[in-house]
Amino acid sequence: MIKLCVLGITGSIGKNVVDVVNQHPDDFVILGCAFNNNVAEFEKLLPSLPSLQKVYVNDAEKKKYVEEKYPQLTVLNGKAGMDELLNGYDMVVNALVGFTGLYPSLLTITRDMDLALANKESLVVGGELINRELKKRNKIIYPIDSEHAALSKLLSHQKREDVENLIITASGGSFRDLTREQLSTVTVADALKHPSWKMGAKITIDSATMLNKGFEIIEAHFLFNFPPEKIKVLLHDESVIHSALEMVDHSIVADLGIADMRIPITYALYKCQYHDVKNLEHLSLEKLSALHFRVFDEKRYPGVNLAKRALKEGHTMLCVLNGANEEANQAFRDGELAFSSIEYVIEKVMDKHQVIDNYDYETLCRVDKWARREARNIIISLKG
Repeated sequence: MIKLCVLGITGSIGKNVVDVVNQHPDDFVILGCAFNNNVAEFEKLLPSLPSLQKVYVNDAEKKKYVEEKYPQLTVLNGKAGMDELLNGYDMVVNALVGFTGLYPSLLTITRDMDLALANKESLVVGGELINRELKKRNKIIYPIDSEHAALSKLLSHQKREDVENLIITASGGSFRDLTREQLSTVTVADALKHPSWKMGAKITIDSATMLNKGFEIIEAHFLFNFPPEKIKVLLHDESVIHSALEMVDHSIVADLGIADMRIPITYALYKCQYHDVKNLEHLSLEKLSALHFRVFDEKRYPGVNLAKRALKEGHTMLCVLNGANEEANQAFRDGELAFSSIEYVIEKVMDKHQVIDNYDYETLCRVDKWARREARNIIISLKG
């Protein structure tokens, strides 16, 4: 029985984790969880969490409500609360959104618990720190992103020297059929209509700008230790091929599956082992009328180049990339910033940053605050 803590349990990934765990009650039990402020979703999930002992509620007012209504639970809040929450599990599933996920990822590893990671920002911002801690303990991360779970599967069957390139597929997001010029008038509602996946608002916007794909290049670099120039992006409309390997003999080995996050979640929970995923539609190859692919146009999606630049400059520039993006992404969702200005804000903040190459977690916290402040200033100036 694997004892789990699920961070971000009320989000899309978190709810899918609960579903997978309930399919396999003899293998997993959820003892702890965390969520931001969505008490209504937490209460819907609670009947399916009979063994839950500890819950972290980020919103202080909502914490008080949960504490009073559910006295059987230990309800936690703040940094000390996260420190108390992350104790005594076999595996922590980190499905938090944004920079806030870095601290729990580091804490999970340093406390010798396994990490199943859906919070890609942990690796974008702190990949060097995380890999340092993993190496000390001879541990690995179990990735939940569909692309990286697919790469993990594919690479486990190949000799590294036989692999020429990693290929990460991309749907192209909500605006894949629009030109750069047409992006100036798109709305938040338009951006949240992803063609293939049901995801949270922040990652759906990141998918529309393709910053998400840039983050996945960074993530793949830190997970699999491939140089950035050997990590390619391919536009693929149907989201059936999740990732592929180009071999040295120019053949392609690919991972195909339906667009359902329970597949990579199950693979991660079973520590990169295949296992049955129940109540799931089978991919019918004979019913696939066609698979479509397009060349990835870096001019159309400049966010990917910003990610590549951050990875090349390295160190704290990756933190700046993420912090500026989080602010710009939120500003667009709040109606403060045009969609077409998101990359502009990020680039301007990156231009202002002097890279720090010797840093720790506290340094990253300071850099993150600086990047957000600079991004806010630029957003305000654009509004004026």
